[in-house]
This record gives sequence, C-alpha cells and structure tokens, in this order.
Amino acid sequence: MAVDGCGLVCKYVLILFNIIFAVVGFVFLGLGIWLRFSENTRGIFQIDALNSSAFVIGVTVLIVLGAVMLIVVAFGDYGACNEKRCALQVFSVLLTFLAMAEIAVGVLAYSSRDEVGRNLGEFYASLYTLYVASGDPAIAVTLTFIHNAIHCCGVTGVSLIEIVKQTCPKPDGFMESIVMPNCPGTIANVFDRRAPLVMGIFIATGALLITALVCATILLKQLKRVQQGITTYYSTVY
Repeated sequence: MAVDGCGLVCKYVLILFNIIFAVVGFVFLGLGIWLRFSENTRGIFQIDALNSSAFVIGVTVLIVLGAVMLIVVAFGDYGACNEKRCALQVFSVLLTFLAMAEIAVGVLAYSSRDEVGRNLGEFYASLYTLYVASGDPAIAVTLTFIHNAIHCCGVTGVSLIEIVKQTCPKPDGFMESIVMPNCPGTIANVFDRRAPLVMGIFIATGALLITALVCATILLKQLKRVQQGITTYYSTVY
C-alpha cells in the first residue's frame, strides 16, 4: 500500500521524529537504570526513609518516561514504515496523552515553581551526599557540570570547609575565594527566575508532539483512502 504527496512527506517526518524520540528515550532509560542499579546509588532505594526523596522520584520518572517513549516509538516506527493503520492509531492515542502531559507539566512547574525549586535543591543534596559517601567519579562529573552551569559550590560554599570544592568553578573575585553561593539556594533561585523558560520548553515540546500527531492523522487518512480505493477496485472487477 503506497501513499504520495503530503502522506509521503508525513511518513518520513514521522520516521525522523521517532528516531530522535528513540535516542532521547534510550538516554532517559539508560541513565535511570544506571542510577537505580549502580553499586554506588542502589543502596539509597533500600532505605525506607529515602523512598520519597527527590532523587528516588527523579530516577523513577527517568525510567518510566524512557520506557513510555520507547513504546511510543515502537508503534510509531512500525506504523509509519509499514503503513499499518492500527499501529498508527495506537501511536496517535499515546502521542495525544504525552502532548497533554507535557503541557500540563510545564504549566504545573511554572505555577508551583517554589516547590519545584526546593525539590531540585533536595535532588542536588542527594547527589552531594552520594558523592561524599562513595567518591563516584561519574557523580563528580555531574556535580562539576551543575557547579559550572549555575556558578555555585556545594551545600555551604565556604572554601575552607566545603568537601567538594575540587568540583567547583573558579571564584570571581576575592570574596568568592572565601565563600561562594551555595547550590541548593542558588538552584531554587535560578529555577524561580527561569520558570517561564522551563514552561516554554515543555509547551514547545508538547507542540512538537502535536505536529507529529497531525502528521500521523494525515498519513492515516491517506492510508484509509488508498485502502478504500483498492476495495472499490476489487469490488468493481469481481
């Protein structure tokens, strides 16, 4: 069964979209599984008092989101490559829920930016504690990235007592060589200032998903029209 025109364009757009979506899904799932079962981090999931911590919730979300994205990709790629209407219909339904969730999360993150900022600060504190306890070089790289991205240093910022100061950025001026902004407070402030940007990113991602949904709908309509044409042809012939 072949499509042409807009249907053909939408078919290749969906294939490209699903390739990108698959890469992101594998990254999320792989990172979540690594954090869940790594020798240095899996112990935190066995402590009842930490089961509701931002770190545990964040890792769980990464695993679930990565798995859902790969399920969506499986239906989308199979439906687009093989021009299967049933798979595309399932893909469209899943994509609708994802788009709605993306937009809802963006709006919720903006409206609850104070709480989200605190949770992100708790997530940083969990990483900090894990690094102090294990010295994992992978976590050190993560801390270095965070410290340089928002220009902060550990949970205290005081150079004389800060345990992770080797992962901190170079101080700007004499005062910062003594005390630098601490990360939990800086993270909360940065998120509060950039909450509109975060909401915009989520909404833009939702719009991208809606674009893919439109392409899937166009392809479905073309496949239905082609199938009806074939049915009409055979009924006329026979």
